[in-house]
Amino acid sequence: MDAVNFQKLRNLMVDTQLIPRGIRDPRVLEAMRKVPRHLFMDESMWYKAYDDMALPVGEGQTISQPYMVAIMTELLDLKGDEKVLEIGTGSGYQAALLAELSQEVYTLERIQSLSEKAGEKLRGLGYPDVHLKVGDGTLGWPEAAPFDRILITAGAPEIPEPLIEQLADGGMILAPVGDRFSQQLVRVTKQKGKLLKEYHTSCVFVPLVGEYGWKADIP
Repeated sequence: MDAVNFQKLRNLMVDTQLIPRGIRDPRVLEAMRKVPRHLFMDESMWYKAYDDMALPVGEGQTISQPYMVAIMTELLDLKGDEKVLEIGTGSGYQAALLAELSQEVYTLERIQSLSEKAGEKLRGLGYPDVHLKVGDGTLGWPEAAPFDRILITAGAPEIPEPLIEQLADGGMILAPVGDRFSQQLVRVTKQKGKLLKEYHTSCVFVPLVGEYGWKADIP
């Protein structure tokens, strides 16, 4: 496949998977049309890259279904001037979308090989200002805090307290919250020290492992 076909597949993904399901933010739709999802996975998976499904990226991790990526990105309500923290770099695809839509992106990954591979992809695609770090995502990135938005891309039993502390006043955290096998997207807004919660769509993510998450990969 050449680049023209991949662009057509991205447009088809947006037109048939995202818009009919209610994704409306024009900036999110534009970013989903632009960022080459296939380049964030192994070449053997490229033929599935724009299908309506999550796909493996190694180390037991996945690149989420395009619709789930889109709805999470839309719920962050990014205007372009935000400082964003992502918990769970994975393939780096979500970080690339965040870089298109915000001012500054910090992304944490506990698996070093994934972080290194994602960093290489992001730099190669023209996102040199995405800050990457290997570590326990549930502890956040205190030296870079506060953040206007925090996105957790793994299923959490609850939103980690350190991340709430690192959220700027007026900021939002979005996370899949639930048990190890099913979650619901929860958006938390911090207003004058108070937390306002909204509940959105059901979802299934790999577990968030760490001090304030799940304690092991296997139950």
